[in-house]
Amino acid sequence: MNNKKVIIIALFIFVYLISSGISYFLFSSSPLRNVASPIPSPTTTKNGQIVFDETLPKTEPCPLNGALYSKQQRSWWEKSNRPLGIMIENHENARPQSGLTSADVVYEVVAEGGITRFLAVFYCKAPAQVGPVRSARTYFLDFISEYGSSPLYAHVGGANTSGPADALGQIEEYGWAGYNDMNQFSIGFPTFWRDYNRLGHATATEHTMYSTTDKLWKFAKEERKLSVEDEDGVKWSEDFREYQFKDDPSSSSRPAAQKVHLEFWSSDQRYFVDWTYDKASNSYKRTNGGAPHIDKNNSKQLSAKNIVVLFMRESNANDGYENNVHLLYRTEGSGKAVVFQDGKEIKATWSKDEREAKTILKDSDGNEIKFTRGTIWFSILPIDGVVEVK
Repeated sequence: MNNKKVIIIALFIFVYLISSGISYFLFSSSPLRNVASPIPSPTTTKNGQIVFDETLPKTEPCPLNGALYSKQQRSWWEKSNRPLGIMIENHENARPQSGLTSADVVYEVVAEGGITRFLAVFYCKAPAQVGPVRSARTYFLDFISEYGSSPLYAHVGGANTSGPADALGQIEEYGWAGYNDMNQFSIGFPTFWRDYNRLGHATATEHTMYSTTDKLWKFAKEERKLSVEDEDGVKWSEDFREYQFKDDPSSSSRPAAQKVHLEFWSSDQRYFVDWTYDKASNSYKRTNGGAPHIDKNNSKQLSAKNIVVLFMRESNANDGYENNVHLLYRTEGSGKAVVFQDGKEIKATWSKDEREAKTILKDSDGNEIKFTRGTIWFSILPIDGVVEVK
């Protein structure tokens, strides 16, 4: 009897192990495991525009600004993209620009004569037409350098007078030329093109250069072997440092109103900026030169969840260029800052150890600031720039 019991127990254990092994194979290692919940692919319209299913749960944070998107959208950006910085001008004759509402992060700094210029950084959102695209400046190189290994940098030429403001010379020095640098002078049509009547009337040639983020990503992948990984298999994100993020506060805890007025240079009101807090969306809506700042792609007013004002020492390059218009900003080191989010003002300091290091923001207690999920807009002002809060 004892032998029979042992045999029965042994058979029971054997059958259990076999059935457990089969179950593990079917539902763990087998492809059948994922059949129940595949990630749907985005659709593409007749004109080539990628469209994501906005009804899907938004659970996946964009690594650049923490905004939440669907697994469908995350699958797209992780398979296709690396951060792409594009120079977009802000001359009054270039407005409304195209594509700024599609940027994850934007940097705004004076390029010359009090006229600001944008470095718009794209990664997580659907492709968009972008422009007018303008020339490179040295301090924008310092900001795009924060976005991992070999970030893409698109522009039309750039400052190239010998001296500290020689952006094109620095691009060569960094090893970017012909690689992650996307200079229109060396790429051309059809990745870049000119549109002289985009605004419904003729405009000066310098306000007519455009591209799209998908064309630039496609060119980088096919011609430069730069996609999510480089040709050596190194992911762009290996050394990328993300900011810390937080969710929107409850509606009941948000203030009723806040208005932020910025003057980069106080000599020209056409380039004054106002950000007006909207309690319902917990975001700031942008006015430029006294008028709502609109994206021509979708007729939406520009907005941001976080407005970050960095005070940096501004100086002339003194490089012999006409009228000494080339500027320099001390982007490395530390300085004062102000962060506006959730309808509140946070006195802060910024620090950046080297060109490729992240610009870190800390509050008065020395704690790193967490950004509210969504667009981050950096405004770089000279030390005597004006910030008024109402």
